[in-house]
Amino acid sequence: MWRLRGRVAVATAVGLALALEVLPWVLRWLRSGRRRLRREVLFFPSQVTCTEALLKAPDEAAAALPNCCGCGLPHSESSLSRLMRALLAARVSLELCLFAFSSPQLGRAVQLLHQRGVRVRVVTDCDYMALNGSQIGLLRKAGIQVRHDQDLGYMHHKFAIVDRRVLITGSLNWTTQAIQNNRENVLIMEDNEFHPEVCWLCVWSHLPAHADTTTQRPFSAVFFLFKVTLQQQQQK
Repeated sequence: MWRLRGRVAVATAVGLALALEVLPWVLRWLRSGRRRLRREVLFFPSQVTCTEALLKAPDEAAAALPNCCGCGLPHSESSLSRLMRALLAARVSLELCLFAFSSPQLGRAVQLLHQRGVRVRVVTDCDYMALNGSQIGLLRKAGIQVRHDQDLGYMHHKFAIVDRRVLITGSLNWTTQAIQNNRENVLIMEDNEFHPEVCWLCVWSHLPAHADTTTQRPFSAVFFLFKVTLQQQQQK
């Protein structure tokens, strides 16, 4: 009799422990409203397609890219258009940490989010932001907050965070050259156990407030050549 009661007590304790272990997962599942978490891998170079419909459509959820602009480019999905869709899904915030940013399409997408009231913040490399074709100057003129590093080493990160929960990262520099010609990858990941905004805050808070940029750094091309020369000397 005592053995039976002991077994029942052990089974009850094990069942209670398992229930307590599973309960947080169940609660998270219920809070997520059974929404599928986004996980996607994009490979580049991307096919050159028209992205005007994405930039003009009021909602990112448009199912197709209609041939409405008469540009002659294919109106189909591509790695670039899928990346733009992931960015344009932002409703509250978009954080960017990018080494090089010169893609006009991605630049227009970021400005469109800013116009919609999404909070956009950018961290970039202090020298590459001043090169010809960089989108950083246009973002600053639009009123988007930009910070840059002030070290000799490169600010070489390449990631974005959408609404503090979706991480977009990979080898891709946000340049036309990389998008259309290089072999690159981008991972789009959403996970309830991972908080990507921590990565962003580590970079953003490391930069002083006076690193916010409103004008281009003078003689940045000279500083850029000096940085490259110094690094080459250190590698010898």
